[in-house]
Amino acid sequence: MGLTNTPSDLLPGTLELLILKTLMNGAKHGYGIVEHLRLASDDVLRVGESALYPALQRLLLKGWVKAEWGTSENNRRARYYTLTARGRKQLAAERAEFDRMVGAIQQVLGTT
Repeated sequence: MGLTNTPSDLLPGTLELLILKTLMNGAKHGYGIVEHLRLASDDVLRVGESALYPALQRLLLKGWVKAEWGTSENNRRARYYTLTARGRKQLAAERAEFDRMVGAIQQVLGTT
């Protein structure tokens, strides 16, 4: 039985970081992003539509991703999200900050 993390369980900004990282591998539609996160986390991270689409909208508004309509594997119309150059730059900055925060948390947990 695995843990199920909801976006409220994640550190602020982590969902956006995970989405940006997912899109480094190429364009994905919403369901593809959710499935990638679930599979890559060994079924620990399960992101629902109520968290995913507002996060994608924030990323679109910031210019970190762009979206285009296309046809999915199931021959359905789907909106595909792609990382922009600004998004790649932001991913690097967010990743560095996340690593810094995780390191600080590990330091505190390692103290007696």
